[in-house]
Amino acid sequence: MKKYFKFIVAALIVLIFIGTFVFLYQKSQPKPLTYGEFTPKFTDIYKTTVITGTIEPRDEVEVKPQISGIITEIYKEAGDMVKAGEVIAKVKVIPDMSQLSSAESRVRLADINLKQAEIDFQREKGLYDKQLVSADEYDKVRQTLNQAKEEKAAAIDALEVVRDGVSRSNASASSTLIRSTISGLILDIPVKVGNSVILSNTFNDGTTIASVADMGDLIFKGNIDETEVGQLVTGMEMKITIGALQNLKFNAQLEYISPKATENNGANQFEIKAAVSVPEGNKIRSGYSANAEIVLASAKNVLTVPESAIEFSGSDTFVYIVKGSGEDKTYERRKVTTGLSDGVNIQIKSGLSAKDRVRGPKKVTDDGADE
Repeated sequence: MKKYFKFIVAALIVLIFIGTFVFLYQKSQPKPLTYGEFTPKFTDIYKTTVITGTIEPRDEVEVKPQISGIITEIYKEAGDMVKAGEVIAKVKVIPDMSQLSSAESRVRLADINLKQAEIDFQREKGLYDKQLVSADEYDKVRQTLNQAKEEKAAAIDALEVVRDGVSRSNASASSTLIRSTISGLILDIPVKVGNSVILSNTFNDGTTIASVADMGDLIFKGNIDETEVGQLVTGMEMKITIGALQNLKFNAQLEYISPKATENNGANQFEIKAAVSVPEGNKIRSGYSANAEIVLASAKNVLTVPESAIEFSGSDTFVYIVKGSGEDKTYERRKVTTGLSDGVNIQIKSGLSAKDRVRGPKKVTDDGADE
């Protein structure tokens, strides 16, 4: 019995070995290749590009003070609408000591001159009443008195402007009141009550009291790569998408292409601007990120095939035409002339008809291996 058992075990081992060999042999044999097939069709081809940028007001004005001082009142806040000339804030003047001293000295000198002019006028008037001097001499003295009065008034005004930022004679045009220079929406007020501010001069830009913009006139601003900028012309239509507003879409028209490139992450890019047409009822905020889709080229109702069916060889392009069916199926390599591509489909200008069947890429099994 033990003898037969040994023979059975040996036979099983041999069968397992032979079965494994047959299985590995079958797996190693190449399987016939199968390909997808396409029928050329007529459709529209659009070559587009997407430009990332922001929505901004065309004109944004920074309101700056005309004098240096300290903010004492702020009458508006970001988000408020203002009209040109409307007061945004008030500044208390901190006078320059040298200017203040000079203005005070001018007032004292004007007062001295006025007192002397009054004495001279009274003396001259007494002589004129007695007809001891001519009318011409009297008029000159009276004119000197009037000039002295005007000089004192001007000196007092100058002192008040230096000391207070406003004089009684020009209170309606006070430089201590910071007024908006345009009508629009206040985007930002970067100062607070108590902040020191300085006026703009040749040495600094001055302190910005508020940023005001007309939000009814918006533009899209972005950058496009140098490889695509040559296909742009002003006047081209664009589709703007703002993701922050539930994919709001609206139209824009290209109106500016920068003549000079700027380097961005190692690539040369050109700034573009487009006038935005926002539908009524949509509130757009300055600085929203947006994408602009622009059609660089198009071909209407042209014969196309999937670009995956094209074989590129140097400057030539080929397709494989399906001949026959079943086991008799063959593929004929044919040269074609291609045109515009949208990255998925490509235009066929010549070498192919709508009746031809075109071989596509190899089919892939579920495990990722070629069939």
